[in-house]
Amino acid sequence: MAVYTHLSAEELAVLIAEYDVGELRSAKGIAEGVSNSNWLVETTGGHFILTMYERRIDVAELPFFLGLLDHLSARGCPVPRTIHDRSGAASRTIGGKAVALIEFLPGVSVARPRAAQARAVGAALAGIHAAATDFPGERANAMDLAAWRAMLDDCGEAGLAQIEPTLPGLVRAELAFLARNWPSELPRSVIHADLFPDNVLMLGEQVSGLIDFYFACNDITAYDLAVTHAAWCFDEKGAFRPAIAEALVAGYESVRPLAKKERAALPVLARGAAMRFLSSRAYDWLHTPADALVTRKDPMDFARRLEFYAEHADRAFPGIGA
Repeated sequence: MAVYTHLSAEELAVLIAEYDVGELRSAKGIAEGVSNSNWLVETTGGHFILTMYERRIDVAELPFFLGLLDHLSARGCPVPRTIHDRSGAASRTIGGKAVALIEFLPGVSVARPRAAQARAVGAALAGIHAAATDFPGERANAMDLAAWRAMLDDCGEAGLAQIEPTLPGLVRAELAFLARNWPSELPRSVIHADLFPDNVLMLGEQVSGLIDFYFACNDITAYDLAVTHAAWCFDEKGAFRPAIAEALVAGYESVRPLAKKERAALPVLARGAAMRFLSSRAYDWLHTPADALVTRKDPMDFARRLEFYAEHADRAFPGIGA
């Protein structure tokens, strides 16, 4: 989340008046992430998140994203519901850009999760996979292997070398490996595809909110677990945390046990997850506007995780052949 577009107090007040949430009291820009403009909105009726869609999101796909939130919320998942306007619409347009108002959920994101928290996250992830089985929406993964290759091609070898001299060689080799080895015929579902710690809200050891579903799509279910594994199971210095990894997978399997072929595919899926975030972070590192209120994220964090998965699959996923 970030702020690329600035709205005046008057514009915000007029917009909020289109919803049955009370009068606007305050709106504060949120300077995190890289894809949209976001505000924490307080009204006389409560707190909400206002999102303006700026980058990477096709507004024609908003019914999928916002409908998914409503679907999961109605089934008891810890997911924010969409606030519909007075006409019943889930999104509106202001200044030529689509906006949506989302329920604000309590809780905090944890920078260094404990094992019990990781277990709860794994269970919550499996819960949304189960709850989405009858969701009628369909959306292809716009951040698949072809998209990773396109973003990295756009960076160019010279651009990647500016980030780290060894990065072009790593990218070439790994893209070739993934193209040869990406699994097929694994179970598929609607997946979150971006469940980083800052997209999970917790109250103690309980998950109070899963947020930011704007990369959600239909794809390999175990890939979503691999994405979450890559996002949660390393500390701030990049060291692997085996207790967190074990707890995350155990929590997931407490709700949805993995098939043997899914477990066997996890090392490759995790390498793909690391490449997915390496590629988008490298692209953003080189292309984010200088005046954007946003903090760029180091793509090398995921380059190192990719190398770990390639070299230490047995440590990352012990017992995968069981």
